[in-house]
Amino acid sequence: MSKYLERAMQLRAIVTPHYNCGQSVVLPFAEDAGLTEAQAMGICANFGRGLKREAACGAVTGGLVVLGLFGIDDPAEYYEALRASHEGMLECGELLRKNEALGRERKPHCDALVYECVTLVENLLRQRGKL
Repeated sequence: MSKYLERAMQLRAIVTPHYNCGQSVVLPFAEDAGLTEAQAMGICANFGRGLKREAACGAVTGGLVVLGLFGIDDPAEYYEALRASHEGMLECGELLRKNEALGRERKPHCDALVYECVTLVENLLRQRGKL
């Protein structure tokens, strides 16, 4: 298991303070990207619950932030992989409604999305020689 995924898992296990999905994706990469933990927390403060509006998934958005911090401004491969594994859905509200319809709990669903985004971002950064 990579240090990035391990850190994301640690963050998601903490109850207080709560780390939202975006923070849980960005924080593991923060130091390597030149950010302090406080900066990363602030950047992603409003990413929880789909940008606080059930809009874009915070984990997906956090992954975009990390890619951008490392100079990757073409996230097509990232989007393709996520759409392929979530029936084309990238909106928090859609993802949560689908999860609920399947009778699943919210937290494990969101945790899995965080871990998926961290893994995808790490793989893309390694492929492009950024890590």
